[in-house]
Formats: sequence, structure tokens, C-alpha cells
Amino acid sequence: MRALLARELTLALRAGGGAPQGLVFFLIVVLLVPFGIGPAPDRLAGVAPGTLWIAALLSCLMTLDRLFQTDFEDGSLDALALSPLPMEAVVALKALAHWLTTGLPLTLIAPLLAVTLNLPASAYPWLVAGLLIGTPALSMIGTIGAALTLGLRRGGLLTGVLTLPLYIPTLIFGARSAIAAADGQDPVPALALSAALTLAIAAATPFATARILAIQLR
Repeated sequence: MRALLARELTLALRAGGGAPQGLVFFLIVVLLVPFGIGPAPDRLAGVAPGTLWIAALLSCLMTLDRLFQTDFEDGSLDALALSPLPMEAVVALKALAHWLTTGLPLTLIAPLLAVTLNLPASAYPWLVAGLLIGTPALSMIGTIGAALTLGLRRGGLLTGVLTLPLYIPTLIFGARSAIAAADGQDPVPALALSAALTLAIAAATPFATARILAIQLR
């Protein structure tokens, strides 16, 4: 398991691995928002949580096609399927590597970018907590879309179409916690729902994705 995780991290971080592109995309989207809607502080503060969450979601989405596709093309996925390691564990480790190289960096850089959007200071801890809790769910859900489009040409667009509706609950609850904190409301209920959703997704998606991969590899 350690060897597989190290391999996935190495592949994701090297040139063309997808992780750097996701981070750059996140930076571009957030930094362009003030130019698009104007520099008014109140207006920026109102859209800051949603903007940061949408940018993080799209950044995760654009890196999903590399989760299984490269391994499928070079035969590594067949070798992993025949290894003693259960396919559910392989899926979980790939999702973990995706989160460590995509979701976690986005979470760490989000507070810095929130300054450009004039996010109220009271919302910063809840923004980070929401991203820290919610982004693993984005990576886990992404494994389902990546598995369903395995082997398809230009499957990245189809992966987005299949995965995006499943992302909406995580987006709503994650952004809502930061919005509630910025408005002086209680952010705990939204954050608790986001945590419960992430736990449920983490428990179910490895088995669902492993089953899809078993069908795809027949």
C-alpha cells in the first residue's frame, strides 16, 4: 500500500501528471473573478465562498481523467487487479493520492486567495475546515466517473457530465458553512452535514468503483 501510494504521488506531481495544472487553474479562476464582477468589496465578499468552492470543484474535476486512464493504457491496472491488494484498497489509495496532490494544496492556498475576494475574517476558519472536510469527497466521487469512462476517447468531458451532479451536495454544504460564518450565523450544522456526507461517500465509493472497474476489465 505504501509503495502504491508513493507511486501515485510521484505520477501526479511529475510534469504532465495533472496536479500542477489543477492548482494553476484554481489560481486563474479566483484571480479573474474581481475583474469580471468589479472591485466592490461588498460584492466580492458576497461571492467569495461560492467562488472558492466552485474553483476548487472544477480544479478537482479537470484532473480526474488521469486516475485510471494511464494505468489502463499501459496495463498497470490489470496488474493491480491481479495483485493481492483488494481493488477497493487500490481505489481508496488512488483517491487519497488525488486529494493529497489536488484537494489539500487547494485547501492550503484558499485563505491566501480569499484575501483578493475580501472574505470576512470570521469565515476563514470555516472555509478551510469546509474544504478540508469536503474535498476528499470530491476525489472519492471522482473515482466513479473516471472508472465509468475508462478506455473512452476524450472521456474527460463525459467524466465531468457524470460526476458534476454528484458534487452538488458537497458544494452546497461546504460553501454554506463559510457563508453562514460570514453572515454571522451558525456554520456548524452545514459543516456537520458536509462531514457526514464525506464519511458516507468514503465508505461507499471504493466498493462501487471497484465493481465498475471489474466490469470494465473483463
